[in-house]
Amino acid sequence: MAANPAEAALIERLRTVGLRPTRQRLALGGLLFHGEDRHVTAEQLHGEALTAGIRVSVATVYNTLHQFTEAGLLREVVVEAGRCYFDTNTSEHFHFFFEDDARLMDIHGPSANVLADAIPGLPDAPDGTRVERVDVIIRLKRA
Repeated sequence: MAANPAEAALIERLRTVGLRPTRQRLALGGLLFHGEDRHVTAEQLHGEALTAGIRVSVATVYNTLHQFTEAGLLREVVVEAGRCYFDTNTSEHFHFFFEDDARLMDIHGPSANVLADAIPGLPDAPDGTRVERVDVIIRLKRA
């Protein structure tokens, strides 16, 4: 049976980055990459998978998210020890983190590279390395 256009595009996207389009990757990728960019935790994605009738373990969700991140399909955003989000927007950008409801939101505006160059006191990278990116998370609480 032929894949629908969205699944065919996802299969091609996975193959392009060197990932085999397994049943789990297709199921989780279908949940992640439909619609607008978003931020999810592994637990949130696991819950979405269960709601959608996709039988998958939390460990498989974590493994798949890390494989997608290593392949460049996702960006991992660590907001504190033990709490990370996976961002489907892999472009350079910063984030607001709403501490009251543990929500992450993209900051739209100048590219992160432009802002990183403008940060006073940003140290030079050690010899033989370069700054890959600068992550900025602005934490917010209700006033």
